[in-house]
Amino acid sequence: MHDWPILKPESRPTIVFLHLVSQIVGKVPTALLPWRNHGWHVTLHVCPAGLRTETIFGRGDPFELVIDLVAHRVRLISDGVQDSVSLETDSVATFYASFMAMLERSGRQITISGKPNEVDPAIPFAEDDRPQSYDPDHAVSLHWALKESDRVFRQFRSAFLGKVSPVHFFWGSFDLAVTRFSGRAAPLHPGGIPNLPDAVTREAYSHEVSSAGFWPGGAGGEGGPFFYSYAYPSPDGFSEATVQPDAARFDPALGEFILDYADVVAADDPDRALLDFLESTYAAAAELGRWDAALECAPGQPGVPRAL
Repeated sequence: MHDWPILKPESRPTIVFLHLVSQIVGKVPTALLPWRNHGWHVTLHVCPAGLRTETIFGRGDPFELVIDLVAHRVRLISDGVQDSVSLETDSVATFYASFMAMLERSGRQITISGKPNEVDPAIPFAEDDRPQSYDPDHAVSLHWALKESDRVFRQFRSAFLGKVSPVHFFWGSFDLAVTRFSGRAAPLHPGGIPNLPDAVTREAYSHEVSSAGFWPGGAGGEGGPFFYSYAYPSPDGFSEATVQPDAARFDPALGEFILDYADVVAADDPDRALLDFLESTYAAAAELGRWDAALECAPGQPGVPRAL
């Protein structure tokens, strides 16, 4: 059985700062990579050091950016060149200036959007001189929680044959997510997410989904950490569905099922509690939405090809 870390309320300032850092980092692949369905190219990925971009192609050698929550730096890695800037800084504006200077030192003149998305107010990074707090111990705990969540999400992902996203980290909302698709087109999304173009939202929700994730908290709102699961469009009866474990609940304001992170950590078997939540909320979405059962399969096993 794996150990899961406790995320303390005192972690919130570090999480809020990292949310804004992740937005600055995530805007680089957004500026350089061709658009991929549902914005999957701009997401970050959990790695042993923290959170990383995929390989970014632009002028010069391909490169990667890593939010290193072990060394507490943001690193730029390319062929023969490594550079980094510290996360232990006094403000978003200071970090932003250091980060853009690092890109310039690497020979890359990259123009990114200078304002955050999905938060309100959206203070431009260069002007956000509010005092910030970065606690290395809290960052390590967040990284640990992300690694454990990523591991269980990947197991859950393995039980689906249809179109399914990677397990990836959305820097706009600051959450780790995995999304299954029914294969059918969805109604046009109404949009309206703060400081996010409606065209981005509507492309992301172009097809029916059952999506689950982990939100540790962030600059976009109070609350957290918790796991969530929702369907778009939400089928009739979804909010009244019976799901597991008993601690899970439907949040009408959010329009999704919620399972507090603390309830997973406190469970006798945290992995099983989280898998029960993922599986039962997906089952509710699939059954009520009349998804094709042929999209499902047995969970994957290491080294064993799927039986036909």
